[in-house]
Amino acid sequence: MTQTSDETAAGAGSVPGAGPDPVDARLAARLAELRAERGWSLGELSERSGVSRSTLSRAERAEISPTASLLNRLCAVYGRTMSRLLSEVEAEPALLVRADEQPVWEDRAAGFVRRSVSPPHAGLRGELVEGRLAAGADIAYDRPPVPGLEQHIWVLEGALDVTAQDVEHHLGTGDCLRLRVWGPTRFRCAGPGAVRYALAVVLP
Repeated sequence: MTQTSDETAAGAGSVPGAGPDPVDARLAARLAELRAERGWSLGELSERSGVSRSTLSRAERAEISPTASLLNRLCAVYGRTMSRLLSEVEAEPALLVRADEQPVWEDRAAGFVRRSVSPPHAGLRGELVEGRLAAGADIAYDRPPVPGLEQHIWVLEGALDVTAQDVEHHLGTGDCLRLRVWGPTRFRCAGPGAVRYALAVVLP
């Protein structure tokens, strides 16, 4: 049988007898999941994408390493960018994040220290942050990175004033404020001492 151009390109780089690359294996499984979620047969996907059934079958079994051109066709059919597809098959995040591995960022001028306790990862929807504000510190954000971002703010020590949707909330030690962020927010430590709080962030 004559091999089609997409089959030839997709098969380039595969090594006979070698096991599939771990990323290719995860990508193959994800491609199979996307087709199954839509209830499509290989024939239906072939008609929609213009990729032969045999190539699709081999790609879903990790028998070939897909080319960018092949992935681009499939991404168009599945309604996602290539970046998003590839992020969905990244290696699983580390289950344990040691204290000395947690990134710390400091804004000395503002009196703000931010520790990323559970850093964001493409395979996870949430992250956990520890924030510290010195007495008198006042931090304002003009918009959330993602509209509708869910936040849970739990004060561990001290007191914190949080303004969201033009409403100011005063949080004492142990208090927790839960909200979805659509507009500007403000975090202020009136004092007399510093405040330490935990911030759980969940993507909508």
